[in-house]
Amino acid sequence: RRKGLWLRLRKILLCVLGLYVAIPFLVKLCPGIQAKLIFLNFVRIPYFIDLKKPQDQGLNHTCNYYLQPEEDVTIGVWHTVPAVWWRNAQGKDQMWYEDTLASNHPIVLYLHGNAGTRGGDHRVELYKVLSSLGYHVVTFDYRGWGDSAGTPSEQGMTYDALHVFDWIKARSGDNPVYIWGHSLGTGVATNLVRRLCERETPPDALILESPFTNIREEAKSHPFSVIYRYFPGFDWFFLDPITSSGIKFANDENVKHISCSLLILHAEDDPVVPFQLGRKLYNIAAPSRSFRDFKVQFIPFHSDLGYRHKYIYKSPELPRILREFLGKSEQERHH
Repeated sequence: RRKGLWLRLRKILLCVLGLYVAIPFLVKLCPGIQAKLIFLNFVRIPYFIDLKKPQDQGLNHTCNYYLQPEEDVTIGVWHTVPAVWWRNAQGKDQMWYEDTLASNHPIVLYLHGNAGTRGGDHRVELYKVLSSLGYHVVTFDYRGWGDSAGTPSEQGMTYDALHVFDWIKARSGDNPVYIWGHSLGTGVATNLVRRLCERETPPDALILESPFTNIREEAKSHPFSVIYRYFPGFDWFFLDPITSSGIKFANDENVKHISCSLLILHAEDDPVVPFQLGRKLYNIAAPSRSFRDFKVQFIPFHSDLGYRHKYIYKSPELPRILREFLGKSEQERHH
């Protein structure tokens, strides 16, 4: 009996080892697998929510729009007005919401990370915090996420963000517009802001929450890759297919071409994007000539607080941090 058990165990071990060795080859042969793992746009959590009804998520002062960045691409957008207008907003239509962008309140364009939708729990909680601080929050699902039609790509995501930014600017008058990216959304945010600075229409500030330096370094540090980190040819098997799929999200390159105030927020106990990548990005940005006339700030959150990858919104310090940082970026804007 013991011999039979040993044979079964050996069989299982060989299967596991076979799989372990086969996966890198599979990824190398089908780079699309890596792209899917980076975007995770097919993972819809929470699954049963109706994105047409933000009120189901407790957002009773939010309107759902659909915009069309290009032919065959439709993106779902949520616009939450400042909490002080909660009562006014009841029963209002899209025109009313669009008109409010011109009234005297700053606007945050929020670019979410991979997986899930604009209705993800931690995202909704952040919209509520920002709304209570007097900001409009405009957020959307990139093509291929949520109920947005199209196929995901880095270029497509950046183009969608540019389209929504221009849509806001066409309605916002002189109100400040801030761009907030989280996790993978920081890659979209720096792509977008670099492009805006190059065409000389920068946003009023850029906020990066839990950012990385570039997608290769992030993939190397991701908990998924732990078991392969010392596999011979790791870069060739796992990182080159990402690059060959046209996915770079080069925050470290982009920050050298960005001229607006920059705030980086990162929790020391972040298990998804290591804290040191956010710190490294700050160390690249801070001395960069493009930020000569602008404030660059890095705010760490101690691991005892337990904010990890997506709970910085819980910080009671956040309102003060934003007030001080954005207040200063306003002064810079008027000088």
